[in-house]
Amino acid sequence: MNTTTDVAPHAPNAPIAVSPVLAEGETIKLVGAGGVGGVVARYGVLFVRSLCDKQGTSARWVIIDGDAFEDRNRNRMLFRALGKKAEVLRDELLTFVADSRLTLMAINEHVTHENIARLMHDGDIIILAVDNNATRKLVSDYCDTRLQRFCLISGGNDGVGPDPSGRVLRGTYGNCQVFLRGTLESPSLTRYHPEIEHPDDRLPSDLHCTEAAVSQPQILFANLAAASAMLNALWLYLAGALHYSELAFDIADGLMRPIPLAPPAPPSTSDDAGTSG
Repeated sequence: MNTTTDVAPHAPNAPIAVSPVLAEGETIKLVGAGGVGGVVARYGVLFVRSLCDKQGTSARWVIIDGDAFEDRNRNRMLFRALGKKAEVLRDELLTFVADSRLTLMAINEHVTHENIARLMHDGDIIILAVDNNATRKLVSDYCDTRLQRFCLISGGNDGVGPDPSGRVLRGTYGNCQVFLRGTLESPSLTRYHPEIEHPDDRLPSDLHCTEAAVSQPQILFANLAAASAMLNALWLYLAGALHYSELAFDIADGLMRPIPLAPPAPPSTSDDAGTSG
């Protein structure tokens, strides 16, 4: 694996063993417990619990979401009760980890400029399952400037209908990005995505109730594809076999593939800087 450039590739078809390893005390923080996050939580918790059982390690899975499940969410989200998403989802999953070394926690907050330092720490695996670019930028920028070692996995999919630019979306496209710092390096969420670097939306905590109630319709199976791509990235990361930093998919076209990255710029020399001896 390349530890100094933006690309940390294994050849996708290389015959390598994929054996995930969970470090003792690993902390995984899931931000967003809605259409994508709910799927990530259910299958991710089962996966991590199985690693805890197999390896005899302890871990924490923290669900972070300041929103609540409402009746209008039932057409594309699975939940057993109305109420705070983080708590409802945690309570549902507690049954599956009751006799394991995996601890589940719920934090009923949106990620904001004021609380992010309390929520995100060095060594965290952060899974970002949100539907707004303002939150993606906030978390990516904080990790980039304040943390030394982390794995940030972010994913989502288009809604159905016109986007802010007026372009009509069919809701079948999505992607998964992985921003790494530490043993491996990969690009931030904003580097190749101007829509994240310059978001045209706002943090959920900055929205009025009427604004928060308006959301673009999404296709359930696109949510499932996004969640699957994020969980695949987590699995490969824990196995030391992650060979891409972004994956794109389109469920209508039957496509899911890594996006090639531009090679890193060559290091500057004294001649490039215009200096002389």
